[in-house]
Amino acid sequence: MKKSLYLNICIIQAIIITLTSCVDQKQIAYFQKGVNQSDTIAVANAYIPRIQPGDILDINIGSLNPIASSFFNPYSTMPITTDNITMAPQAGNAQSGSGGGGGGGGGGSPSLTQSSAPGYLVDAAGTIEYPLLGTIKVAGLTTTETRDMIKNKLKLYLKEPSVYVRFLNYKISVLGEVVRPSVYVIPNESVTLPEALSMAGDMTIFGNRQNVLVIRDDNGKKEFGRVNLNTREVYSSPYYYLHANDVVYVEPGKGRIAQTDKIYTILPIVLSALSFLAIIFVYSTKL
Repeated sequence: MKKSLYLNICIIQAIIITLTSCVDQKQIAYFQKGVNQSDTIAVANAYIPRIQPGDILDINIGSLNPIASSFFNPYSTMPITTDNITMAPQAGNAQSGSGGGGGGGGGGSPSLTQSSAPGYLVDAAGTIEYPLLGTIKVAGLTTTETRDMIKNKLKLYLKEPSVYVRFLNYKISVLGEVVRPSVYVIPNESVTLPEALSMAGDMTIFGNRQNVLVIRDDNGKKEFGRVNLNTREVYSSPYYYLHANDVVYVEPGKGRIAQTDKIYTILPIVLSALSFLAIIFVYSTKL
């Protein structure tokens, strides 16, 4: 009698596993090769960000005279020299050049974090106030163009100046069916969609890889783009390279919905069966 009871329980467990674990391999494999498709594909042009109002910049200046350079680095904790230009710490809080407070950029991750060094907040007019140099228009420029412009201005004060400029608030958000949804700060100003998903721990088994949504700010409007990660065409997509402040949303696939439906359908049956078996077990022990 007991052997029969255990056998029935095992059968019920096998049925539950079978009904809740059916996933098509073609729905979860990335970058699949299509019919008559070659092994190479053109990659979308790399995204070069331009400075916008509200951005936070880290600017470090060096020269042959470190003492003279220090007058241009009121917020710097890592002076730069012409022999060794190193990356400055990222900022969690920022200030404008005039000393006003500014908001920090985004959250962090175990591998992409921010420190407490302040930076320069670009105001609504697209300018920053830089020590001794005054008001500098930076909106619409790349960090390279900003570096060259500041370097030309510094030639009046410093001998062989070196300038380092980068964003402190370059961030993206990853939501939905991923292992670690969060806001991620990108220190090198370049990140692809697969890299962003990797930072978030990849999609879960239930993520819809055929319809990943990328939400992008475009001149005051929201742009919604769709990407199919099951195909190799993702590499030529305009959403392959993510822009600053992009939001990546991974929708739940049919597997998640089907699993939920099956659980709610099967659960009452399973509970009834277990209750019935428990009654049989109790009755058999009394005999």
